[in-house]
Amino acid sequence: MRRLLALAALSLGLALAQSSGALSIRFLDVGQGDAVLVTSPEGKSLLYDGGRSEPVLQALLRQYGVKSLDLVAASHADADHITGLIPAINLYKPRFFLNNGIAGTTQTWGKLVTAAQKAGTQGLVARDQVINLGSVKITVLPPPPGLPKNEQNLNSIGLLVQYGSFRALMTGDSETAETAAWLKKYPASFLGPVDVYKSIHHGAKNGDNLAWLNAVRPRNVVVSVGPNNYGHPTAEALALYRQVGATTYRTDQQGTVTVVVQPGGRFAITTERGTPVPANRATTPATPAPVGPSVTTPAPPSYRTCAEARAAGAAPLRRGQPGYNPATDRDGDGVACE
Repeated sequence: MRRLLALAALSLGLALAQSSGALSIRFLDVGQGDAVLVTSPEGKSLLYDGGRSEPVLQALLRQYGVKSLDLVAASHADADHITGLIPAINLYKPRFFLNNGIAGTTQTWGKLVTAAQKAGTQGLVARDQVINLGSVKITVLPPPPGLPKNEQNLNSIGLLVQYGSFRALMTGDSETAETAAWLKKYPASFLGPVDVYKSIHHGAKNGDNLAWLNAVRPRNVVVSVGPNNYGHPTAEALALYRQVGATTYRTDQQGTVTVVVQPGGRFAITTERGTPVPANRATTPATPAPVGPSVTTPAPPSYRTCAEARAAGAAPLRRGQPGYNPATDRDGDGVACE
């Protein structure tokens, strides 16, 4: 483990290959947890977090035809983020394991480190650096200094993914203290706007906040969430995403969310199931029918005598006409008040 955490100064520069393909980013449906698979146009792959289930993550990697992984990254050492990295490392033996440099205290962390050592995967402690994943630029946002080292969430690693004009941002389970420190460190023009943003901490109350989102300016938010007892995603978080005008996708409702980015930055978002409901569109009440002057259907005219009919200019009246009264049709020929 010491060896894994000591390799802090390495730079990962993957060879740039010529390709006309697209970048894909899959926010995998791993239940309550995070797992994001990034595949460059050249086929270079990065797995950012792995969810809380080894079998689930392993099945998803096979489902999406992953042949190799170049880099795995743990936003922090909580089990719902790192458990799936264990089979990923066992299966694909990636070159590097990016982490925050703070060893976890769980058996899951121990298994992960052991797997990395057996696979020959080198540890890479997050620092200010850029990783070239083929033609995709990955900018690492390391945990700011001065935050308590016994708080994994506060030391989450952020990744900014750029391909052409496209930008995506993922920030693990960061809390307000970490995002506030990043706001002091990075200009708003660096943080945002982003086309796709992974919701912090599955939409928890202590994750996203308005100051942070006003800098990030996300167009689309993906909440990686599953059945849970925490109330994730919270109504407060969803309201924030609406407030900043973002469309929200949820893996518990839409399954895996896939973003495909073409050269130049044009992108499309698809979901595994269901129709996403844009969260930036508040429920629109049904458009009320225009209100105009009330119209009352007039009662048919009724003439008790021919004098009344003549006074109204209605005489003569034929049978079937409004106002025809058989009592005024004395000869019964069908014409009244002749």
